[in-house]
Amino acid sequence: MAKDYQPRMHSAEHMLNSAMDRKFNCGRCFSAHINKKKSKCDYKYKRGMTDEEAREIEMTVNAAISAKLPVTDDLITLEEAEEKYNLERLPDGVDGVRVIKIGDFDTCPCIGEHVDNTSEIGEFKMVSHSFEDGVLRIRYKLGEA
Repeated sequence: MAKDYQPRMHSAEHMLNSAMDRKFNCGRCFSAHINKKKSKCDYKYKRGMTDEEAREIEMTVNAAISAKLPVTDDLITLEEAEEKYNLERLPDGVDGVRVIKIGDFDTCPCIGEHVDNTSEIGEFKMVSHSFEDGVLRIRYKLGEA
């Protein structure tokens, strides 16, 4: 991993993805840029979100963070993963798939580093949201844990 890799932001990205898919049935982001100070996620969607919807997403993510959920990983076979997950971003030649589980809130294949518990993430704050050409972009930052 890069030396500036941010497990807190990465775990928050997973939680944002879960909240977005639950609310909008839009799937996980197709593009993400994770930085220490501010990050962004892009979703394929048919419209922008309202400020009220943005607050709902923010509250959903923060409620899960406050729940102090354990963040665990498990290695499953490629066959198991193909039955449960979208693996289009998975490299060729992989035998096993690492799955990150955030309590009962999110489960997703991932190779990245994560926190051990959501209590380490800090407050999730949506900085902005915008919509253009079928792409709903969300920018967010985190408070201190």
